Amino acid sequence: MTPRNKSTLGEQGETIAAIRLQQHGYKLITKNWRFKHKEIDIIAQKDGEIVFVEVKTRSNTFFEAPSEAVTIKKQRLLVEAANQYMIKNNIDMEARFDVVSVIISGGNEIVEIMENAFYPLVKKR
Repeated sequence: MTPRNKSTLGEQGETIAAIRLQQHGYKLITKNWRFKHKEIDIIAQKDGEIVFVEVKTRSNTFFEAPSEAVTIKKQRLLVEAANQYMIKNNIDMEARFDVVSVIISGGNEIVEIMENAFYPLVKKR
């Protein structure tokens, strides 16, 4: 798979995820929000919370499920970016982190929304 195709697959996954999230009552705020080298795929609101969504898209699950690609390092980057988003936009509401797993294979789409997929880790001093 070339990098171009990989990017296209990711973009397709984000579009599919956004549609599915809206079908499940999420109100989309923005997509692909960046802070320095960090990016949040989708920012939405649902049930009085701000939701930061990481979308992972694959064409198969041979090596790992898409959601397993959200490593501790990736979680830390998402938390840092989410914190900056809330500061920059003066948001004072509960936040959570969801992961949407999208598998696109043979013309089929399998989408799984994992609410509260992880919680921000607190650094020990």
